[in-house]
Amino acid sequence: MNKVASQHFGEIELNHGRDHLFAAKHELRGHPLKIDLNVTAHDHFDEAALRKVDYRLRFLPELVDEVREMIAEELDQEGTSPQEYLHFHCNALKDEHLQKVFGVEERSQLTNDVFLKALKLGHLAIYPGQPERYFVLDFTLGEHFTDEVLVASADEDGVVDDEIVWES
Repeated sequence: MNKVASQHFGEIELNHGRDHLFAAKHELRGHPLKIDLNVTAHDHFDEAALRKVDYRLRFLPELVDEVREMIAEELDQEGTSPQEYLHFHCNALKDEHLQKVFGVEERSQLTNDVFLKALKLGHLAIYPGQPERYFVLDFTLGEHFTDEVLVASADEDGVVDDEIVWES
């Protein structure tokens, strides 16, 4: 079998014809991040494809910033997933979670900016066989608080899809 070293996933065996999930832990701006590399049996995944994954991950901070800006814009728009996610989680919020999740003492301090600061990228899935949905980014308020996420995707060039969805 042909093994290739990846900067993010360690040594990977390039074995065509089977589904593979390679998991890695990463740190992004001081926060833990789970990264999954999903390769299906039908994907053409070779050393060049792995190098492209490592290369694209160098630009992850910029990609995250772009998605966060989109979320910020959608917080002010009626009926968007980010706005509904914010309202749902803030309305269901117990007082003891204010400090733990958002770092504030009173509900009146729970602004869009406070919400955005608390919202973290918790998981990144990479699908090298799907150029239009290459990156799938899951933003969360914390696994200890909710299992629901805001999901954004980007193509293989890092262009973010204009739809952010709320998923469980």
